[in-house]
Amino acid sequence: MEPRESWAALAAGGVAGVCVDLILFPLDTVKTRLQSPQGFRKAGGFRGIYAGVPSTAIGSFPNAAAFFITYENVKSMLPHGSSSYLSPATHMVAASLGEVVACLIRVPSEVVKQRAQVSPSSSTLRILSHTLYHEGIQGLYRGYKSTVLREIPFSLVQFPLWEALKDLWSWKQGHVVDSWQSAVCGAFAGGFAAAVTTPLDVAKTRIMLAKAGSSNASGNVLAALGGIWRTQGLSGLFAGVVPRMAAISLGGFIFLGTYEKTRQLLL
Repeated sequence: MEPRESWAALAAGGVAGVCVDLILFPLDTVKTRLQSPQGFRKAGGFRGIYAGVPSTAIGSFPNAAAFFITYENVKSMLPHGSSSYLSPATHMVAASLGEVVACLIRVPSEVVKQRAQVSPSSSTLRILSHTLYHEGIQGLYRGYKSTVLREIPFSLVQFPLWEALKDLWSWKQGHVVDSWQSAVCGAFAGGFAAAVTTPLDVAKTRIMLAKAGSSNASGNVLAALGGIWRTQGLSGLFAGVVPRMAAISLGGFIFLGTYEKTRQLLL
């Protein structure tokens, strides 16, 4: 991959990440509060819907940029193309490695954001200071494993589906898809991936919001899922699925569409 293409992927990914995270932040807050152990109302209901937005604003650009520069570079080194039967596997590997790298930036931002979302009376800076004082740096990375375990299955579904839908649409119309068509494919791929990975998202939220020293704070995803199943059943595992699907469908449209358009403009 040429340096110009790498810089284009980095910049386009960063711009796309900032756009989608800030536009859809209220839906993300509602989803987090629906998944919180204290329940939607006690977590803040519809009050302070932008609580935690500074953390997202700071983390969005480097997080999305890290994902796409990894995704595009790995994809360029592996066999790919619409004619290759290895193409889906290539996209899966590239997306998975992209998520592992991006989560190094995403998780600290996500921990502070989610704690602010369920404590709208506390500022982002106060929550960051409190986390560092009581838990240290490892507190900011609580939930790294559960986030990666959520994001990799999500990406294994979303990105190969997105690429396949683009290839199908390109084949149907006889030329490469436009950015708005890529956005539509992204919306379908994102919504489907969001639905099937919601239980992992609920487990990640519970781990990040758990009090230090509690069983969930250990970061055991299977234990968190088991606890939710025992206390709330299937409805608990799929808490927040509607706003999550709505946010990620819209997010897929904005994120992947903006990425394609910005990348085209830069190349």
